[in-house]
Amino acid sequence: MAISRAGFRSVSWAGQFLASSRASWRCAPCRTTTRPATTIRPRRFATAAADSTSKKPYYVTTPIFYVNAAPHVGHLYTMVLADVIKRWRTLIGDNDAQLLTGTDEHGMKIQQAALAAEMDTQAFCDQNYKTFEALANAANMDYNYFIRTTEPAHKEAVQYFWEMLSHRGYIYTAKHEGWYSVSDETFYPQTQVQKSLDPETGHTKMVSIETGKEVEWSSETNYHFRLSAFQERLLDLYKTGFITPSIYGTNVFNSVSEGLSDLSISRPTERLSWGIPVPGDNTQTVYVWLDALVNYLTKAGYPFAPGQGSSLGWPADVHVVGKDIVRFHSVYWPAFLMALDLPVPRNVLVHGHWTINREKMSKSTGNVVNPFFAINRFGVDSMRFFLIYQGALVGDADYDNAYIIRDYQKLLQKGLGNLAHRAIGCAKGNLRSYIENGTSGRLPAATLADEEYEAMLKEVPNKVAELMDNLNPRAALQEITSLVDQTNKYFHHAEPWKNPIDRQRSLYNVAESLRIASILLQPVMPTKANELLDMLQVDKTDPAKRKFAAARYGSDLDYGANAKKSVLFPPLIVES
Repeated sequence: MAISRAGFRSVSWAGQFLASSRASWRCAPCRTTTRPATTIRPRRFATAAADSTSKKPYYVTTPIFYVNAAPHVGHLYTMVLADVIKRWRTLIGDNDAQLLTGTDEHGMKIQQAALAAEMDTQAFCDQNYKTFEALANAANMDYNYFIRTTEPAHKEAVQYFWEMLSHRGYIYTAKHEGWYSVSDETFYPQTQVQKSLDPETGHTKMVSIETGKEVEWSSETNYHFRLSAFQERLLDLYKTGFITPSIYGTNVFNSVSEGLSDLSISRPTERLSWGIPVPGDNTQTVYVWLDALVNYLTKAGYPFAPGQGSSLGWPADVHVVGKDIVRFHSVYWPAFLMALDLPVPRNVLVHGHWTINREKMSKSTGNVVNPFFAINRFGVDSMRFFLIYQGALVGDADYDNAYIIRDYQKLLQKGLGNLAHRAIGCAKGNLRSYIENGTSGRLPAATLADEEYEAMLKEVPNKVAELMDNLNPRAALQEITSLVDQTNKYFHHAEPWKNPIDRQRSLYNVAESLRIASILLQPVMPTKANELLDMLQVDKTDPAKRKFAAARYGSDLDYGANAKKSVLFPPLIVES
């Protein structure tokens, strides 16, 4: 159909960035083998054998992102944070680790955005999800599946999930009145809204206290979930450290302790038609957050055949979420799962927001950073490094190009890159002789400075592993950058270039520091870390040489021959 100029303007971001009948319920493997191959995309999780004794894959997820507007750097941060965790698990030997990302394509926001764009809603989703998929690829995410909530398999999973909740008596109908936020896709009680003056119009409006988004009064009859029945079980769950960092867990615990109201989980079709129909009632549409949360189960093969859930990855080990959606993932989601006696996720990892000039980055306000432009300007590994190094789990982090340039020049270019260049140059490319002497006990006796440095170096991998096990990639990365900084100081004071024979122990230690740091940096900067390992001639034909187990002092006897200097981090072209 013809699209107006206004319609093109409404969805131009996608082009710029990229130049139901009721189901018959069957288990996931049966669905994937009996349906025509053209109706369901390949499902990577539904391939494990139904052997309950098989090892559960480590399973990490990002939230699924709304396709109503363009992604910003906050989405990139969430993607990278989850990817670092998944890559770390692979580094330590979990070769079957799984990472899920994708897009949320139902709900009132999508319905309204498609209407404004003068597009068919499915066509709108088909066009705009590609930008988020492109961002996942541009970010070098090692994801295993990109889910879309408009997929047939997801619709079946949601409707089956609903029917099981209903069968167990956790769903009932009632009239619901309250303040509804289209932007947040949720109802707020009177205590969570307030009046706010709109500076553009001068009119007073009601907004959510938590998010600042406008709310409207709504009165309707719909389906409710007996959320209140799970208060005590949820409180017990929070005591296990279910939410990381703990400050978010304390906040959720205190909120739930005050009491839970039952949750409205459907919307009248006359208000919201773009979504999954409630099974057996086409006058109601499934609440978008119930729909969206089930995506984590969908791609773990739900509904599970007997004994199959664990072998396909469930329960999720880590849900990575922004602090604005903690309630959905730590209250609603575990309660839904408890209702069906399904295992709850093992951890919800919460992170803060990115701000510009201390104001929250938001698609709706236009206060955003184009992540594609940032990646193109600074490079994907440099952006991954900056986001993990400066991104906040507790609190928020402020974004500025000047900060990226500062960290790039100080920590990467003059730090890691310069250290590698100087060490290889000092050895005249022949690090191998120092490695051989170091691993055969032929080095000069250690000075006190050598002993202190070697003790520190031996501890770094353990510290990094402990921080990563505690889901703190930022602190782990800071530990690695601290190692590089201390190595530069050690190298400077040892001055091996003055007498390489007498001071070859320091050259060996620096070489080991570069090798160990490169191995540990692979989850954050996979390309640059492997470039450095290549420079050091760490054997790439033997994957074990680049795994975490090899990040031990003196563990590699064979690297360093014909090491070649290279500019690992070239100067940035700084725009005036």
